[in-house]
Amino acid sequence: MFSWIKFDKVPIIGIIRNISSDAFERILPLYVNAEFSTIEVTMNTPGAESLIRKAKTMFGDSINIGAGTVCNLIDLQKALDAGADFIVTPIIVTDVIEKCVAVDVPIFPGAFSPTEIYTAWSLGASMVKVFPASHLGPEFIQSVKAPFPHIKLMPTGGVGSDDLKRYKNAGADAFGIGSPLFPADLINNLNETNIFNHFKSFMEKWEQC
Repeated sequence: MFSWIKFDKVPIIGIIRNISSDAFERILPLYVNAEFSTIEVTMNTPGAESLIRKAKTMFGDSINIGAGTVCNLIDLQKALDAGADFIVTPIIVTDVIEKCVAVDVPIFPGAFSPTEIYTAWSLGASMVKVFPASHLGPEFIQSVKAPFPHIKLMPTGGVGSDDLKRYKNAGADAFGIGSPLFPADLINNLNETNIFNHFKSFMEKWEQC
């Protein structure tokens, strides 16, 4: 079950994509030990369902484990059957949002324009993923928050540790972070000390916000 208490304390979703089972099993404890509490496995990652189950076995309900890149009801059901605590989409998929709302599973749909953001929220989104945020910037978040201060926004896509403070000051409620948090060269080398230090450095940047 998704814990908003954990997420609100560190509102960062680490996005795992195209990672091996072995690497995932070694990286996840480092991520948790660095005090991150929420992680997403994209459904287009080979063996995504297995990775979600593995994470649930390793950490149970002590962290939030979700599924991303969910674009249809088939993948949604696979994710829920694997034990996903929350769902993330890159776009607005109405039936996926409505199904998540019906079964009380947090849903973070992707949106790009103010109209899409408002539509996603109106359908029952727990928070709206602004994607790709790198093409919009913190100023966009601030502008959208002016007429819609009640809509929770999660910039995702190209958000690095040095961007957190600017987005936070602009009104961002959370962050979805992929490669800046899991850089390919670092993950491929699997030097656990270096990976943990990277996670801690990222966490320190968040704490400075």
